[in-house]
Amino acid sequence: MSKVIITAAISGAEVTQEMNPAVPYTVEEYVREAKSAADAGAAIIHLHARWDDGTPTQDRDRFKVLIDAIREACPTVIIQPSTGGATGMTSEERLQPTELNPEMASLDCGTMNFGGDEIFVNTENMIIEFASRMKERGIKPELECFDKSHIDMAMRLVRRGYIEEPLHFNIVLGVNGGAAATPRDLLFMRHSLPPEATFTVSAVGRHQLPLNVMAMVMGGHPRTGLEDNLQYTRGVNANNGELVARLVRIARELGLEIATPEEAREILKMPPLK
Repeated sequence: MSKVIITAAISGAEVTQEMNPAVPYTVEEYVREAKSAADAGAAIIHLHARWDDGTPTQDRDRFKVLIDAIREACPTVIIQPSTGGATGMTSEERLQPTELNPEMASLDCGTMNFGGDEIFVNTENMIIEFASRMKERGIKPELECFDKSHIDMAMRLVRRGYIEEPLHFNIVLGVNGGAAATPRDLLFMRHSLPPEATFTVSAVGRHQLPLNVMAMVMGGHPRTGLEDNLQYTRGVNANNGELVARLVRIARELGLEIATPEEAREILKMPPLK
């Protein structure tokens, strides 16, 4: 069985410090949370940017400041900027982090309802645009799939040459408008992937831990962090390092080893860090 790659989604675009004071806004807070996650065993830091007041942004320069600061504190970790941004942002806004040529970035594979009047828009042409930008710049896409239809869209674009193998998916469960955070839906989506693809599993709130564990047992990889879940147990806030450390402990109890960032690059068939 391959080693387990732990991703820490340290900030997100929706959670706030009013919900949990550990959610990072400032550069110093981002470094604190990224380092706590990396030191605990995370190989990948999934990164949404915020201004110091907590406002989500896809600003290229803000991403550069955050990436440079995290890289200084965590020299080998894989930093994976989000191109999802926040609802209502344009493609041009969302694509700004790709101008920094990161090793890896998220690529959302379908449109979905986010609740109320909010729609997270990813048309086929937008996905092609994002995939083409990543291919052109040598950025490894993590294919974000909130529903079975998103997997189908990704595979259609693979066949058309817009997305190149080897493929790495993130199965995201429990988000309003997407597939439910249930073992049934995880099994269905996992078995909808090409057998040679690697995959990570993300789940929201109280579903995060059980589906993270299920992912590891199935030969996949878990994503934890404050973007998806703010609490360690009901009513008890967490920080990113604590959430990663818990997964490391459970993985070891299951007889699994934790991948270093260098090993994660090998598993995902990415080039070594330059």
